[in-house]
Amino acid sequence: MTDRLSLYQGALDKLGERNLASLTEDREPRYVLDSVWNREAVKRCLQMGQWNFATRAVLLDPDPSVSPNFGYKNAYNKPDDFVLTVAVCADEYFRRRFRHYTDENARWWTDLEELYVKYVSNDSQFGLDFSLWPPNFTEFVETFLALRASRRLTHTKVDLDTLKAEYKDALTLAKGTDAFEQNAKQLPSGSWTTSRRGRRGSGERGDADFSGLVAP
Repeated sequence: MTDRLSLYQGALDKLGERNLASLTEDREPRYVLDSVWNREAVKRCLQMGQWNFATRAVLLDPDPSVSPNFGYKNAYNKPDDFVLTVAVCADEYFRRRFRHYTDENARWWTDLEELYVKYVSNDSQFGLDFSLWPPNFTEFVETFLALRASRRLTHTKVDLDTLKAEYKDALTLAKGTDAFEQNAKQLPSGSWTTSRRGRRGSGERGDADFSGLVAP
């Protein structure tokens, strides 16, 4: 089961360090990893891709307190758990991408009276729910923690260039797996699947279809 301690253990394994007995153990590696973690380590990892498991869809209403003097007439505040935009659409099924908007000052601006948005979320039921993490994303987060911690653990014997290469490989693999899952969702339904669902659609979250790369 993935949790904060297991992520620390995975990072320490990559650094050739002894594992921690708990998150309160009085050792330098724990303090260094705490420091990396508290600088929004998981959110930084979530920002590096449009992960299906962390994507949520919402219907937003414009902020009535904002009255722009020109340009788009409606401002939509980004949710508190917002990490990265996946799609901005005018329809609830997200079939048509909508481009008549701007993104500035923690808001989306448009003339629409309501807005459908998909975004990567760090809510406890989405991106911060460790039980939803695919193994390859977990491995990526462990490598991210190891790379950031290696710069402060001066006695570690791990080669920094090797760790950087491992980080890039882990990110590529995690994104590749995520893209494979997305492609599987887009395949036509077979007769058994269609008949089981009947006429109802399947409103699954996590419909991302493109991603970006951010170096550490």
